[in-house]
Order: sequence, then structure tokens, then C-alpha cells
Amino acid sequence: MEQLPFPSDDILSLAPRYRELQDVEPVTQVLTSAGDAAWLVTRHETVTALFGDDRLGRSHPDPDRAARVSSSVLLGGPVGEHNTEQTRHRQLRRLLAPAFSARRMNLLRPRVGQLVDHLLDELAGQSADWHQAFSVPLPVMVICELLGVPYEDHPRFRRWAVDLTSLTDPALAGAARRDLVGYVHQLIPRKQNELGEDVICDLIRAQDEYGLTDTDIARTAAMLLFAGHETTVTRLDVGLLLLLSHPEQFHALRADPTLVPGAVEEILRLAATPSMTGGLPRYARTDLVIGETTVPAGDAVILASQAANRDRRVFPDPDAFDITRTPNPHLTFGHGSHYCVGAALARIELQEAFIRIPARLPGLRLSIPRHDLRPRDDTITGGLTALPVTW
Repeated sequence: MEQLPFPSDDILSLAPRYRELQDVEPVTQVLTSAGDAAWLVTRHETVTALFGDDRLGRSHPDPDRAARVSSSVLLGGPVGEHNTEQTRHRQLRRLLAPAFSARRMNLLRPRVGQLVDHLLDELAGQSADWHQAFSVPLPVMVICELLGVPYEDHPRFRRWAVDLTSLTDPALAGAARRDLVGYVHQLIPRKQNELGEDVICDLIRAQDEYGLTDTDIARTAAMLLFAGHETTVTRLDVGLLLLLSHPEQFHALRADPTLVPGAVEEILRLAATPSMTGGLPRYARTDLVIGETTVPAGDAVILASQAANRDRRVFPDPDAFDITRTPNPHLTFGHGSHYCVGAALARIELQEAFIRIPARLPGLRLSIPRHDLRPRDDTITGGLTALPVTW
């Protein structure tokens, strides 16, 4: 039985083995990086269907005996109560929907643009590590404003967020999760006395209706604080790398900013770097037939969305980076009932960044060869350790 991760020879390429399995064995049993058996699903059509299939979930009736996908404390194994998972998932989406509504996101867009301009104004000299100078601070600033978290505290929770992504040190990641939840918990009494227009205050207002404890609020807000910036950091880094690796498309954005929404969708489709996990973990809640394969109840299933996003059955010339590609039904944000609640926020940040960067820095380019860039392949969010650029 093959074991994840599959090797890839380039930071922007899909491991060839995914494509081979897509063609001949789109549902196949593999060993995870943790050494347990799981079913890997690689085709776009099947991954799409399974994202919305209630017969799969993140919980397990016997979590201590469940297969582990990795050593991650967030995505390595089952989470949640098996009997109440689906009810709590629906409740959480109803609770968060107003916070990430189209209205609130559109009101936030001008502020995101201001933050982008501020970071570009702050660039000094003719070179920088783009990761530290831009890709990290922008999503941190945005999520702080949305949640109502003091930006001056960002060095602490940024460190916890990075530690929380670890695939190699579960103790470090577990401590980071406790620290992050504890940090948000101590903000709650202050906000209860002075309710504002932010997500944490929204959760406080909903306490009675949803029966939320302060700990429930702290856990929910802490995960939003983590997920609301860490994944966008990766997409800003890899998105810029894609554009700088295709300078003709970078210059096309400068010449025609109306191409930016399509460019962002193509970045979202391809902005995955090599990872140990192989995809998103799920567990079969009942015996499940996927194509011609029967998956027994309790077995782990890995939805390889990064492979599905390069399925030639859906995307002509799937490895090509084409900012004019349409349609572009990528699965980066999931699908159906598990579609990412923060998708609109991520799109706004990427659009506001990539409409300004080519205009402000037309000579932007890598300052080291692409093959010298190092992926963060020991984290659940992937991305780059650094992105040295000059202009």
C-alpha cells in the first residue's frame, strides 16, 4: 500500500501520482503520513459530491481507534461528538452567517484596500521578504478588525497560529491551541461591558439564543482568528509566486485590472504547495459506496481537493496558470454545506492585494531562483517559509 505524502519535484506542481490515480484508481486505499489506512479520493466529480454528503463527517464513534491522517491536533484525526456533529455544524453556520454576510464583507472591502496601500507604502528599499512584509500582516490586520481583537497583540497570537499548524510537534500545537483559546477568553468580559460591531460581540449577543458559554465563544473565535488569517497568508504568498512565475500574466493584470477576479479564482485553484496530509480528512458514518468501491463505516476518507482542482476532466490544460480561465469550479473552499464560511473574506483580501501590487510595483520579481524557495511542508496550511523579492 502506498504512503502519503507523494513526492513532487516542484513547489507549484501536483505530485504526478495524484494524476495517475485520478485516471486509473480515483478511490484508492493508502497509508497516511501517520501510518494508518485511509481512502484517497482524487477526482473532481467525486470530491464535489462527498463534500456535501452527510454520510461523511469529521467525528468518529470510537475516536481512540480511528485512523489518523497526520499528527495535526486540528486535522489529524476525528473531532466533535459523533451523535451531535451534524446538528452543531448547522447551528454554527447559522451563528456565523451574519458575521460573514455579503453586506458586511462589502462594507469591509474599502478598509482592506486601505490596509493594502498602507503595507505597500511601508516597503523600504528595493527588496523584502514578501512573506513577512506583506502576506502575514495583511490577513492579520483584517481578521483583527473583523473579530474585534487588538492588533497590538498580534505577535502573540501569530506565534500561536504558526505553532498550531505543526505536523511534527503535537505537544507544541496543543499548547498553542490552549493559549489561543485562553487569550480570546480573557477578552470576553471586557467586550461584554462594551458591545461593538465585531464578530466576538456578535457571538456574545447570541449567547442566550444559542446557549453558548464563554468557553464556547472563546473556542469559536479562536479558530476564526486562526483560520481567518493563516490560510490567506499561504494564498497571498503562492498567488504572488504564480504571477511572478508567469510575468506576462502579472503585466496583464497591471494593464487590465478587470482581470483580477478571474486571476484570484485561478490562484485559489492552484495555490497549494506540497503537504504531508494529502487532503481533508473525513470519516464514513455508514457503509458507503464511492464509485465501485465500498468504504466501511468508520474508515477514514481523504478528500484530495488539490488534486481535484487539477482534474483534466474539468479543467482543460489543468496545470497551466491562466488568469482568464472560465469556468473555474475549483474546490478550494469546499462545496455545499461545508463551503467555507470565510470564502468571501479571502476573496476580498486577494482581490484588493492583486489589483494594487502590479500597479504599485511593476518591476516586482523573485530575488532568488524558484527552486531555492522552501515549502512549509510540515504544516497543515502549507505555503512558503519566505518569499524574497526585489523591484
